[in-house]
Amino acid sequence: MKQIDILIVGAGISGAVLAERYAAIGKKVLIIEKRDHIAGNCYDYLDANGILVSKYGAHLFHTDDEQVWEYVNQFNDWYPWEHKVIARVDDKSVPIPVNITTVNTLFNEKIENEDQMQRWLDSNRIAIEQPSNGEEAVLSKVGPVLYDKMFKHYTKKQWDKYPSELDAAVLNRIPVRTNYDDRYFSDKYQALPQGGYTKIFENMLDHPNIEVLLNTDYFEVKDQYTGYEKLFYTGPVDRFFDFKHSLSEKLEYRSINFVSETIDQAFFQENSVVNYPGQEVAFTRIVEYKHFGNQVTDKTTIVKEFTVDEGEPYYPVPNAKNQAIYERYQREAEQLKDIYFVGRLANYKYFNMDQAFKNALDLFYSLETPIQAVEPRLASV
Repeated sequence: MKQIDILIVGAGISGAVLAERYAAIGKKVLIIEKRDHIAGNCYDYLDANGILVSKYGAHLFHTDDEQVWEYVNQFNDWYPWEHKVIARVDDKSVPIPVNITTVNTLFNEKIENEDQMQRWLDSNRIAIEQPSNGEEAVLSKVGPVLYDKMFKHYTKKQWDKYPSELDAAVLNRIPVRTNYDDRYFSDKYQALPQGGYTKIFENMLDHPNIEVLLNTDYFEVKDQYTGYEKLFYTGPVDRFFDFKHSLSEKLEYRSINFVSETIDQAFFQENSVVNYPGQEVAFTRIVEYKHFGNQVTDKTTIVKEFTVDEGEPYYPVPNAKNQAIYERYQREAEQLKDIYFVGRLANYKYFNMDQAFKNALDLFYSLETPIQAVEPRLASV
């Protein structure tokens, strides 16, 4: 058997970062990946219409972190992309996050500046100093009418829970703007990779010290691999411990059913992402990937997203019950020697893409001395 210094379970962001970093300091790395491809949920490919699509939903990179931005630029060229989202509400199209245009369109207001917008928000919101759940978080920002139109039912579709059943932090992340800014993010760096995300992972893992084993379930082969220095696990934390703390109350995850359609016309919708926060349809949004990168084809591909309970786990469900279950697993994980849990599923915590990169980089540098931890290598792109 080949020498293995570092064993990594999962070839998504966390696994790829750790593999690249350890390979760069001379360690022999094996990645075991259950799927038939690298790149985790960032995996993208050209579909039958010749359109670059993401298999697991749109991924928009944005960050204020200089270290992360410099790191990802080692592995591909990027082009600027300021992401915008539209919502269909009351048969009208309005920007998300809520801004002046959103309020003017939905309520026939004539707000013209930030002071007027702030006064409108103050007159509609319910002052709650320390929101205890998602509903209170939204009510304290925008008030009951916008809550009902844009947040209540969308959250139910997304999480199968109303905002009142989720931690306040889930909806506190949603910005509300007092100007006309209709960008979904406001980070310093907003960009998409030329040719897609999969190319980034190909370049990250293109190293003689890295071997990737696809179509392989770690739990079916783990007894074959011993003697490694460290194990990094990026899968669902409860699976690692054989669900021992989830027998009576299951640790909840949400999955997504992606329904793809070919439309025989140049474009289907005016924007890359259109959300449907109401109850009139079961899906949460429609993504038209052709908008990304100004792709040109005769037909277009749209993907409707239905969030479901069963299937590949994507999102931890953050509330007090699940946090209590997770903390039992966390206590056990902390007792293990040279085994590390990293990423959204293993840490039972939502990460944006840049946070996932940062989390993995921080873990690597916390384990390796500055002398060992070399600077990022420049991959051939």
